[in-house]
Amino acid sequence: MPGHTVLAVGGELDIETTAALRLQIISILAATTTPVIFDLSGVSFCDASGLALLVGTQRRAKAEGRPVVLAAPRPNVRKLLHITGLDRTFNVHATLASAELGAGRHSVVA
Repeated sequence: MPGHTVLAVGGELDIETTAALRLQIISILAATTTPVIFDLSGVSFCDASGLALLVGTQRRAKAEGRPVVLAAPRPNVRKLLHITGLDRTFNVHATLASAELGAGRHSVVA
């Protein structure tokens, strides 16, 4: 998307996948200065290490003055974000299109 860096993540965000993904994300963040949108529509499962990856990415991007937005989390991931309170820390959007329009503004997924 013009003006945004979209990271489309699929499968499971867990202890087995986050280390390799973290390295890819660090590389991508170093190569861009645009707001970051995590497209979570393809994430079927997320554990604490997946949440830590999202929080770490947010901290890294925020230090550079860039927002991190979460888009289209499935119901189970949305519930996890709510239970942990991360839905109040991140801008969470129901769709990728709404995330693009509202990157940097808070919008709660219904």
